[in-house]
Order: sequence, then C-alpha cells, then structure tokens
Amino acid sequence: MVYDKARELAKEIADSEEHAAYKQAKEKAMANATTAALIKQYHQLQMQAQAAVMAGKKDEEQLNQLQKLGELLQLNADASAYLIAEYRLNIMVGDVYKILAEAIEADLSALED
Repeated sequence: MVYDKARELAKEIADSEEHAAYKQAKEKAMANATTAALIKQYHQLQMQAQAAVMAGKKDEEQLNQLQKLGELLQLNADASAYLIAEYRLNIMVGDVYKILAEAIEADLSALED
C-alpha cells in the first residue's frame, strides 16, 4: 500500500545521517536563547522574502536584513552548523519530492528558479 511505503520512507529519513546531524545541531543551537531567537528571526525573514519574490515584490531592504542576519549567524559555530544541517536535510527531502513528482508527472515548473 502507498501509505505503508510512505511510512517506511519517513522512517528511513528519520534514521538518516542528515536527520541525526540536524537534530544534534538544532539541540545545540537552540540551547542558547539568543541564538534560538536569531535563528527564528532568520527563518521568518526567509519566509517573508520568499513570499515577496513569489508575489513579484522584491524588497531590497528585507533582503539586506536577511543577508546581514545570515552573516551574523555564520559567525556563531552552533548556529552555522544548525543552518548547514537544516539545508542538507531540506535538500534530501526536496530530492525525494522531485522523485515522487516525476513519477506522477506532476508539473513542478512553479518551483523552478
């Protein structure tokens, strides 16, 4: 059954090296309240910037703020490790989504750059 296979895949992802690294890095980064708050702010700005771009409203000030916050987080080893681990996990999940979408011939053109 499709749902059983999806659960198997979810378990494989949860048991993956990428997920283990993500969980460990997240726990370490979020242990510091300041780092956790900056990461939360960074994620919020990321989502707002992506939404603006998708709506055709590129906000240079917002992008600059996102870049500066990203640079600040790169200076923090725990935050940087977390963001890298998060990126790697997202790449893997995105690749899985693309494989599934291709199998059903879904139109992914809206997701392309």
